[in-house]
Amino acid sequence: MLALSFYILADTFFIARGIGINGLTALNLAIPVYSLINGCGLMLGMGGAIKYAIYKSRNDTFRQNAVFTNSIYMAIIPVLIFVLCGIFLPGAIARLLGADEATWAMTRTYLRVILLFSPAFILSNILNAFVRNDGDPKLAMLATTTGCLSNVFFDFIFIFPLQMGILGAVLATGFAPVINMAILSAHFRKGKNQFHLISLKPDLKLTASTSMLGFPSLITELSSGIVIIVFNFVILNLQGNTGVAAYGVIANLSLVVSSIFTGIAQGMQPLTSRTHGSGDYTVVQKVRHYALTLMLLLSAIVYLFVFIFADPITAAFNSEHSRQLQQIATIGLKLYFVSTPFMDYNIIMAVFLASTERPVPAQIISLLRGLIIIIPMTILLSSLFGMTGVWLSCPASEGLVALIAMIILLTRTPHRKDEQTHAS
Repeated sequence: MLALSFYILADTFFIARGIGINGLTALNLAIPVYSLINGCGLMLGMGGAIKYAIYKSRNDTFRQNAVFTNSIYMAIIPVLIFVLCGIFLPGAIARLLGADEATWAMTRTYLRVILLFSPAFILSNILNAFVRNDGDPKLAMLATTTGCLSNVFFDFIFIFPLQMGILGAVLATGFAPVINMAILSAHFRKGKNQFHLISLKPDLKLTASTSMLGFPSLITELSSGIVIIVFNFVILNLQGNTGVAAYGVIANLSLVVSSIFTGIAQGMQPLTSRTHGSGDYTVVQKVRHYALTLMLLLSAIVYLFVFIFADPITAAFNSEHSRQLQQIATIGLKLYFVSTPFMDYNIIMAVFLASTERPVPAQIISLLRGLIIIIPMTILLSSLFGMTGVWLSCPASEGLVALIAMIILLTRTPHRKDEQTHAS
């Protein structure tokens, strides 16, 4: 997941260096669409993989293959929607996301290409989740990491020697999941895969259950895009394009940070789903404890790093040496990332609850942090405190959701006997 987040971070760095503030603004306006595409892939992949791991722990071969086949069927609908939007609506979507005359053309280009590559993003997420749950997490990690490195390489080649501008940046991002899938295909060539496509009609009941389990992953990813959209419009009114470019530095770094903890959650998922499926409640709780302990340690390290190096981090993306951008982003980094431990706790708990077949509380946590609390909190605090309120809205929202998540966990954690009964 950390490697996956570098798709956009590499774009941010090379666009900032090779194109400037307007390119950085265009990228930040387009990122929510990337988050939506990636979120759909994660929903289908994580939801299907949770079911797959549970059926695998019970040696139910038919249902294992049925889940994989149905997940591929489910991918067809969002893929068609995204591709059609890429062909016919990129300009309209760019306007809707707030692009002005200075940024519209670049935003439209980025959106068109990223939408046309949506089949690769969605399918690579599905395959990655199933391969990881099929006993080959090293290959899944290798595939994603290699895709990331290819993105960095092509970003440099396309933007600087070939002078392709924003088109080069988005092409580099689009090639990454294609390379990812090429590497994942080794899992099938080795003959170790325990899942494959079978002759099966689309199963609406299975679709509903896997979607519910994967929904928190969609909301986790989508919430980043929604927050970016809301922040973009608020900041445009407060500080204009320079403010949005400054927020672009923060938003992209936030994607990297959240991906670390999404990675912890996804690494936890196969273990909790498998032990939940076999009824071993003690191990389920032990895995959760390890995940949260690691989360607290890494959260402290991340915030200290951001706080100490806020100024040089901003300078790395400030190719035009704008004093306004430098000041806004440096202050923003220090305030915004106070949310780190709360955000990370919410991400891990949503996946933990989903992976143990408790989708409703998982969805509550995801919806609260992604939609219900963050939007009014941003509008309220920005109206009261300006840009300071914008930066503090994320810590305030995530902190409130974390408190609610703790209450949910304490009131809905089953006893060992209940868990074993549910599993059976």
